[in-house]
Amino acid sequence: MTEKPNLSTEQQRDFEAAAFRTLVAHLRERTDVQNIDMMNLTGFCRNCLSRWYQEAANAAGTELSKDAARELIYGMPPEEWKAKYQREATPEQIDAFKISSPGH
Repeated sequence: MTEKPNLSTEQQRDFEAAAFRTLVAHLRERTDVQNIDMMNLTGFCRNCLSRWYQEAANAAGTELSKDAARELIYGMPPEEWKAKYQREATPEQIDAFKISSPGH
């Protein structure tokens, strides 16, 4: 078993923030990956990530709208991203979404 590193609170926060920035950069580059595919495989998508970001900001006392949070994650207004990159979901993707994300 690997020993857990002894990180300070600040180190953990900084490393988590760096990992988050890398994830967002990766998702901005991987415009071929559709949100419905992410939901079907992982249970979250770009919109979920932006909602979590918005919730964290609002909880800390910083008012952040849904659209502003989405633009931070997408790297552009979400409507622009959809027009450029979003494809129509296939019936198979929709069926998988109904199974993997009931009530979402």
